[in-house]
Amino acid sequence: MCENCNRREFLGTSATGGLLLAAAQVRTTAAAAANPPAPMPSKVRIAAIFAGRPTPCDRSWGVCEEEIAAIEKKFAEVEKKLGNVEFVVGRAANAEEAAAVLKQAGDGAPVLAVNLCIRGLLNVSPPILEEERPLAVFSAPASGHDWMYPYRWQAEGKPVTMFTSSDYAELEHAARLLRVIPLLRHSRVAVFLPLRGTPPACSPEEVKAKLGVDVVVVPQERFNELLAGVDQKKAEKDAQQWMREAKQTVEPTAEDVLKAAQVSLALDQLMEEEKAQALAVGTCMGWLARGFPCLGFTRLRDRGIPASCEGDMDSLWTMLLFQQMFGIPGFQGNATFDTSKNALWTAHCVGPLMMDGPDGPSAPYLLRSHSEIGGGVVPEIQYRIGQKVTRSKLVNLNELLISTGTIREVPEKSTRACRTQIVTEVADAAKMVRDWGGGVLEGDMMTLLHRVVFYGDHVQSARHMADLLKMKVVEEG
Repeated sequence: MCENCNRREFLGTSATGGLLLAAAQVRTTAAAAANPPAPMPSKVRIAAIFAGRPTPCDRSWGVCEEEIAAIEKKFAEVEKKLGNVEFVVGRAANAEEAAAVLKQAGDGAPVLAVNLCIRGLLNVSPPILEEERPLAVFSAPASGHDWMYPYRWQAEGKPVTMFTSSDYAELEHAARLLRVIPLLRHSRVAVFLPLRGTPPACSPEEVKAKLGVDVVVVPQERFNELLAGVDQKKAEKDAQQWMREAKQTVEPTAEDVLKAAQVSLALDQLMEEEKAQALAVGTCMGWLARGFPCLGFTRLRDRGIPASCEGDMDSLWTMLLFQQMFGIPGFQGNATFDTSKNALWTAHCVGPLMMDGPDGPSAPYLLRSHSEIGGGVVPEIQYRIGQKVTRSKLVNLNELLISTGTIREVPEKSTRACRTQIVTEVADAAKMVRDWGGGVLEGDMMTLLHRVVFYGDHVQSARHMADLLKMKVVEEG
């Protein structure tokens, strides 16, 4: 949201920003240099446990050897497809055997348990539950009766979810979600103060405890130095590419685009040096005289690096979660309604071009001035009409607001609100207006307003992920 951006006091006081500065766990870049970050692992380990003993293929309740072989083949396919997952496969019929597989997989490795027979899962579950390992259970039809217990464990506060299906594709689904937990533990986020959002989302201690992510504050002087050192030839080349690939450059001048390209390259350099997986900037409006960051944010999101404007930490954690689950970026934007069309608009002056992920198509765009300020350069992106979307926001590090819809309108050239706009048909716009925030979100106008839009229907995956992270899903509307 831009509340009269030219008058906003982004460089002034902020309650959450002040608290963040004082928090001992936030490391400045100087401290980070003395303690360089551990590299993101090339693969994360998942303990894949066949729980119980196999049964004959032609009788009883259970899974036979032929089916186990097919599941093991699927594990190998998933490893190859995902690229950053390694299954540590073992069989266990009791707690001691399960503990041995967990030890082999390593401390904190999440667990994918395949139930083989009646009481198979029950007999191996004690060490998994005691260690609070994130657990996804795969329970095929007629594989036993243990499917009745995982959601009871989840209700008791354990990080457990379950896939009750005959479709082995759900094994990949489970692996995609389980890998998020160790990936988060190895992630770090670079931030420019002040930060905004719900208090837990802005607390580095609470973020570390809940998600395992390190938060690193970048001094403004650091960005100034990077911007001053940008290679001008590279900036000119990047600016020319933006103008060449745009459907039209409407208001911005070539100088506007060049300045934005310089900021983009400075942000690229920052993320490379910090080895960070995401970025939040609360000072971007203070940069505008030197160049708009919006094109740089687009480039980062297209490369799989969530970048949240206005220091919105709730939106940042949402983007990071979905990026690591599905490899897709999000469109962070402001909401407004048209109940006569049963529609929810989302609008902002920045967004990713590659909403399907890095292997998907790039959306067409115009180069426009910033809507409320009337200068600089931002992308007006024309997202895909007819596309099913998920709208979400992780708030308080505990509740995942979520809804779905379908894009019905995208302007050829916007005339009001922020430049990039989608008009989305939703289930019940009037009910959503009344229920905005789902009864769990409070805060300033920006915190209440922003949501992040992703291509695809991810509601069921979000429910599984919330189970594994001990969060709640709250459907808006």
